[in-house]
Amino acid sequence: MVVQLMLFFHDKFMAPMAEEPLPFVLIMIIILLLLVLLHYYLSASTRRSSAASKSNDDVLPPSPPRLPVIGHMHLVGSNPHVSLRDLAEKHAADGFMLLQLGQVRNLVVSSPRAAEAVLRAHDHVFASRPRSAIADILAYGSSNISFSPYGDYWRKARKLVAAHLLSPKKVQSLRRGREEEVGIAVAKLHEAAAAGAAVDMRELLGSFTNDVLCRAVCGKSSFRREGRNKLFMELAAGNADQYAGFNLEDYFPSLAKVDLLRRVVSADTKKLKEKWDSVLGDIVSEHEKKSSLRRDDQVQMDDDRDDDQEEQESDFVDILLDRQQEYNLTRHNIHAILMVINHLYICSSEFFFLFYY
Repeated sequence: MVVQLMLFFHDKFMAPMAEEPLPFVLIMIIILLLLVLLHYYLSASTRRSSAASKSNDDVLPPSPPRLPVIGHMHLVGSNPHVSLRDLAEKHAADGFMLLQLGQVRNLVVSSPRAAEAVLRAHDHVFASRPRSAIADILAYGSSNISFSPYGDYWRKARKLVAAHLLSPKKVQSLRRGREEEVGIAVAKLHEAAAAGAAVDMRELLGSFTNDVLCRAVCGKSSFRREGRNKLFMELAAGNADQYAGFNLEDYFPSLAKVDLLRRVVSADTKKLKEKWDSVLGDIVSEHEKKSSLRRDDQVQMDDDRDDDQEEQESDFVDILLDRQQEYNLTRHNIHAILMVINHLYICSSEFFFLFYY
């Protein structure tokens, strides 16, 4: 994790200087001054935090020796689960261990009994994810149900997704689309076999999964328009990199108060969010126009079909727009809920890759 911290500083601050190199001595002086200021600022924040929680130290789980400023970050390697297992074997008591990564305390749970205490006995305390600077940007203020805090909005959004987007009837209604996408993937395999060409199964399965979900989100007629399915795949990969990568604010929250540093750190994430806003905004606007025309034509049509039947034939954007008033959804809420589909794409793609390889 310390290596990630060093790479982060290089990518954010040193790489942009590559085109106009500065004298080596000047660069080293600047880095040294930044480190001194960072150490002073974070030490002051840590002392205030420690003083506020000093009375609770007696009841905290055991913890390995830590370093100033970075805490236990140097103990977590490139395989965090392996590092945490090894640390827990040495330092955990009753399955609990406390690590401080930067300024943030992290509770490590490493036994079935401790897991039961966290996930059952005190599940309401641990129901919400920790605040994430990346999620605040990409998930529209953490209004994505994967990152929103446990409460009324989370329950409402979960009900909407479970009852209307991912209900058994809705999933079954999308079967024809899945079968058509399977046919397209198999046709590509036949074509490659006839030509005696090699096939990258990782790319083929990833493209298939992406197309199935894009079709469910925005419908058969528009998900391949202007390469939207490929754009969704690129943006999904960007989200995966952002969420899995090292983010300075997640470990040193007090740095968020430094406006210039925050803007530099979050620049790439904001660019990615602008791309999501553009593609999702276009898709939702097109569906709004289509929905308006459909309501106008409904006056001249039979009322034989009920609402449930119509919803089963709609894509996800249609359903969210139809339920917008019922669930009091804003445009950002709709975008955030559609982001869940992006996470489904990432998870299902990883499943395919693990299964195949």
